[in-house]
Amino acid sequence: MHGGALAGWLMVALCAVSGAYCLLRTRTGTPQERGIVRGEALMGFGMAAMAVPAAVLTLPEWSWAVYGAVFGAAALRALWSARRGAHHLHHLVGSLAMVYMAATMAPGAAGAGGHAGHGAAAGGAGGAGGIPLLTGVLLLYYALYVLRSAGHLIPAGTGVASFAGGSAEGVLRGGGDGVVGGAAGGGTELTMACRLTMGIAMFAMLLTL
Repeated sequence: MHGGALAGWLMVALCAVSGAYCLLRTRTGTPQERGIVRGEALMGFGMAAMAVPAAVLTLPEWSWAVYGAVFGAAALRALWSARRGAHHLHHLVGSLAMVYMAATMAPGAAGAGGHAGHGAAAGGAGGAGGIPLLTGVLLLYYALYVLRSAGHLIPAGTGVASFAGGSAEGVLRGGGDGVVGGAAGGGTELTMACRLTMGIAMFAMLLTL
């Protein structure tokens, strides 16, 4: 994340492509599945916008309040929808993480300006601060999410895949609706790859706080 603007633009591209793919998937599936992928599309586009290098585009000060409002509403919706499937809990964590990063990167937060926070998220030098314990918990969550999602993409029968898909399968899939990602809203390899991409991007952005 300290490789300059190139890392920031790479993250922008990956998150935007993931968001666009999720947006396309809203045309098919059940109402519950469409609701899930709409949340994933919002997350992808939100992270893409947040990762734009500050040297190219400096977000206005009010934009962080907009981020907080949008993803705060998304968190409430995910909390309400969690009764229909545990995968919504993952959306809840993601939305709250976006609210947390927006609050941390806002001007004056933790003694650092919003521009510094935006640059950090995009791969620039410096950090925006944040609460170490909370950041650490979110990093641990997304590290586990990335590892377990990657396990689903490894062909069955290999040693790593057997471990990832064996004892942990009940936690991951949970009947297609696991707490840590599962396969709700569609379980194709491309879908899992998009979720893995956004998980890695979220981990990288949190790592700069």
